[in-house]
Amino acid sequence: MKHNQRLQRAIIEVVENQIEANDPPEIKQTLARLVSEGFSIQAGKELIGNVVVVEVFEVLKEGRPFDLDRYVAALHRLPELPPLPTAAPAT
Repeated sequence: MKHNQRLQRAIIEVVENQIEANDPPEIKQTLARLVSEGFSIQAGKELIGNVVVVEVFEVLKEGRPFDLDRYVAALHRLPELPPLPTAAPAT
C-alpha cells in the first residue's frame, strides 16, 4: 500500500472514530447533512477528512491546542473545503 493510501485510510479512521464517539456531535450532523445533499457516506467522510487534515496541520504548525470552534465552523461550511494551509518556507 502506498504511503498516501495509508494516510488517507488513517484520516478516514479518525473521522469514523469521531462519528462513533459522537465527539464532537457536529460530525454526525455534518455527515447526515452531506448525505442528504447527495454525497455518498464515503464522500462525506472524505470531505470531513479534509477538515481534520487542515486542523491537524494548523495545530502542528502553530503549536497551539486544538480549536473546537474552528473545527466545527469548518464542518458547517462543507462541502466548501477549508483553505489549504501553507507550510513555512524551507530555510
